[in-house]
Amino acid sequence: MAASATPATKRAKLISNRKHHQHSSSMNHHRKQPEQTSQEDHEQQCQRKDCETKKNHEPLLPGLPDDLARQCFSHLPPSLLFTVCHRWRRVLYSPSFPSPTLSVCSLLTDSDSSLSFASYDPLTAKWDPLPPPPLSSPLLLKHPSFVSRLLPVQTLSSSPHLLLLSASTLSLEPALPCPLIFHSSPPRWQVGPAFPLSPRRWCATGSINGSVYLFSGVGSSKYNAPLARSSFKWDTTKNSSHWKWDPLAPLKDGTFCREAVEAVYSNGRLCMVNLRGRCAKSGAVYNVRMDQWEDMPSGLLSGWTGPACADERGDIYVVDEAVGTLRVYQWGRDTWRTVVRDEDRLRGATQMAARGGKLCVVAAGGEALVVVDVRGKGGRIWTVEPPRGKKMLNVHVLPRMSRGES
Repeated sequence: MAASATPATKRAKLISNRKHHQHSSSMNHHRKQPEQTSQEDHEQQCQRKDCETKKNHEPLLPGLPDDLARQCFSHLPPSLLFTVCHRWRRVLYSPSFPSPTLSVCSLLTDSDSSLSFASYDPLTAKWDPLPPPPLSSPLLLKHPSFVSRLLPVQTLSSSPHLLLLSASTLSLEPALPCPLIFHSSPPRWQVGPAFPLSPRRWCATGSINGSVYLFSGVGSSKYNAPLARSSFKWDTTKNSSHWKWDPLAPLKDGTFCREAVEAVYSNGRLCMVNLRGRCAKSGAVYNVRMDQWEDMPSGLLSGWTGPACADERGDIYVVDEAVGTLRVYQWGRDTWRTVVRDEDRLRGATQMAARGGKLCVVAAGGEALVVVDVRGKGGRIWTVEPPRGKKMLNVHVLPRMSRGES
């Protein structure tokens, strides 16, 4: 018969059993820990999603429907809305915002002479690329036969749209059989009606209240008299199924087919000159209401010494590209008044656009966008750089591209 266990032996067995139980519990705990962690992560993700969903369903302004809140926001400075919260910031970029904020759209080129479009957002101070236009062949900016000259690639703003109208191919033929129109909300390109008579390598063009005006131009390398004197109008505000070019009173001669011309709208008239700078030039004025051509006032013609544009109030501005002086035309006196002179930044200006009291001037060989506040005191001026490795060819002020609210 075995001897009974001593008290010391019993205590040793009890301690050993306790350690074994603790070790087993610890192992079981470690085996369950990954499963518990995964479950906790899932619960946290669900909580975050619920929180975001709750925020998205909260009213923009407590006590008001969102559509009325957007109407209230439209009367506030965009820079203020942008800084309050992400939800309000997204409203600024949504198609439902009643008063679209503005951006600068530019045609850009690089060292390889390839072309692209981008939009500059003043609120974020960033350039956003536009979707590439649907092209059947590349647009030519430089040709081996014209080493020192850039071939025109004509764009036009017809609010709220950007249009691509004319360019050349490598064989020096028109590159676009139809105009291309860019919509900012949602961002997309659309094909317009086929050009009347013939596609153009360049032309004279302008816009009024959503209508595009097409004057003169060159189709192929041969001179075409009817094309050089032609005038047409396309109303982009109509349904696309009814888009067409309507004929207008023709020009008296083919003076304006020599190069690309941008007509500016002021005082019920489209005004344009066939050459820039201080050289001898011809001017023409199209009376929109009367559908007839008029002689340009002598003061307006003589002072048109560089790129020109008109703002939404109808004021015509021009930059004297030789001396860097910005001037505004006065219809009643047929004279020009100096707004600001900045030889360092405005000299050599090549193209400009205006809206909202700001003038945007392409200068420094396309390496700078000079912005002039013409309605503020002192004519404040600042400079915006193009995207890295790019140069600006032209600019237009248009509604900012939408990004949605979610």
